[in-house]
Amino acid sequence: MAQLLSSSSSLTIFSRNKPYLKPFNQCSMSFSTSAACNNSTYPFRKLFLQRQKPRKSLVLQVSAVSTSIETPVQTSSGEPSKPQRVMVIGGDGYCGWATALHLSKKGYEVAIVDNLIRRLFDHQLGLDSLTPISSIQNRIHCWKSLTGKSIELYIGDICDFEFLTETFKSFEPDAVVHFGEQRSAPYSMIDRPRAVFTQQNNVIGTLNVLFAIKEFREQCHLVKLGTMGEYGTPNIDIEEGYITITHNGRTDTLPYPKQASSFYHLSKVHDSHNIAFTCKAWGIRATDLNQGVVYGVRTDETAMHEELCNRFDYDGIFGTALNRFCVQAAVGHPLTVYGKGGQTRGYLDIRDTVQCVELAIANPANPGEFRVFNQFTEQFSVNQLAALVTKAGGKLGLNVETITVPNPRVEAEEHYYNAKHTKLVELGLKPHLLSDSLLDSLLNFAIQYKDRVDRKQIMPSVSWRKIGVKPKTVTA
Repeated sequence: MAQLLSSSSSLTIFSRNKPYLKPFNQCSMSFSTSAACNNSTYPFRKLFLQRQKPRKSLVLQVSAVSTSIETPVQTSSGEPSKPQRVMVIGGDGYCGWATALHLSKKGYEVAIVDNLIRRLFDHQLGLDSLTPISSIQNRIHCWKSLTGKSIELYIGDICDFEFLTETFKSFEPDAVVHFGEQRSAPYSMIDRPRAVFTQQNNVIGTLNVLFAIKEFREQCHLVKLGTMGEYGTPNIDIEEGYITITHNGRTDTLPYPKQASSFYHLSKVHDSHNIAFTCKAWGIRATDLNQGVVYGVRTDETAMHEELCNRFDYDGIFGTALNRFCVQAAVGHPLTVYGKGGQTRGYLDIRDTVQCVELAIANPANPGEFRVFNQFTEQFSVNQLAALVTKAGGKLGLNVETITVPNPRVEAEEHYYNAKHTKLVELGLKPHLLSDSLLDSLLNFAIQYKDRVDRKQIMPSVSWRKIGVKPKTVTA
C-alpha cells in the first residue's frame, strides 16, 4: 500500500515568485504567522509557531490527475452543473476531514487548507486520539488510490494573509468551508496565553478569510462553522439566528442575544458579528452553521480504509460528552457527570455534520445575505446521555457506573432549553438520530481501541474559576 500511495500523486512546493526547493519535512516544519502574530511579545506563541524572519509564504499542493469521471454536482433545482471548487479550511481536523472526503465523493473539487497545529496541541498536552491518525499527506494519497479523486493540500496559517492570498489565487474557490479555528472551550480557559491565542487565531483568521473573499472571489460563498454555545442557555426558546421583538410599541427583527460561556465561545460571537457586518457592507454571501455537540467517528468515506480514519478525542480538553462517555464505559471508568448533570445541549452525528455542510453549499446564501442555521438534530441533558450509555453498555456486558464530579465550568446545571432547528431540515437534511444500534456501534468502536486509552487524561483538568493553572501532562 505504501508503494501504491507514493506513486499515485505528485508533490509540488512553490512560492509566489519562484520554486521552493527545500524538501518538505512535516516533523521539522515551522508554521508561518501573520505580522500581527509575529509582533506579539508574549512567550506562549513560541509554543506553537516558530518565529521566523519575513519571507514568502509557502503553499504545499498535493495533486494528481484524476482517473475517474467526476459526478456532476446537483443544484437545488436538480439540474447538473459544473463541479464547484470548495476550499475546506481546517480540513485535517475532526469535522473538516470528514467533510472534505464527503464533498470529494459527491463530485466537488476540494482543497484542504490547514496549518496542522491541532496535531501540535496533542504533543504539547500529552494527548492522543483514541484512533491512530495518519499524516495528512498519506490520508490524501490513500483517498486518491481508492477513489481516483484528487484533493489539493495547502499547508499554512490563515492568519498569514500572504499565504491566504496565494491559496485563494491558486485554487479560486466557489465556496469556503471554514473549520479552521481552535475549537475547544476548555483549551481556551487553560491560561491567559491560550485564551489570547484562541481569540487571535479565530477572529483574525476569519477576518482574513472575509478580506480574501472580498478582494479575490467576490461571489464565493462562506460556510462558517459557528456554535450553539453562542446563545448560552436563555429562559426562552432559541431561534435560528434572529428574533422578532416588540419593545415600547415598536417591532423589529434583531440578531438573537449572545451569552457565550468561554473565551472560545466569545471568539465565535465576534466571528458572527464580523461576518454579518461584511455581508451588509461588502455584499458577501455567508451561512453561519451554529453546530451542536458532535458525536461519532465514522462516515461512509472515513470507513473505507484505516488510513482515512478520523480522530476520536476522549480527554477532558477536546473530547465531547458522548464520545467521552463511550470511552469511559469501554475501559471501566465511571462516567464523569459534571455537577447536577442537567446541562442540556443540541447533539448531532458526524454524518449529519457533513450532510449539513453539503446542503448549505448546494443552496447558497444570496449576495449580502447572512444566514444562520442551528445545526443539530436532538437535545439531551448530560444525565440523559449517561443513562443511555449505561443501558447500552449493559447490553454489551459492561458494568457502567456514573460518578458526579465538581463542575469545572461556570454554567447553569439545570435550565430550560428549547432551540429551533428547522432550516436545514427544510433543505433536505435526513438526520441520523441517536439509537441503540448507534450507541452499540460507538461502544464497540471504543472497545476496539481501548488499549490506546490514557486513563490520566479522562478527568477534567481545566477550571473556569482557576484559569491560569497549568494542566497536567503526561511525563515519562
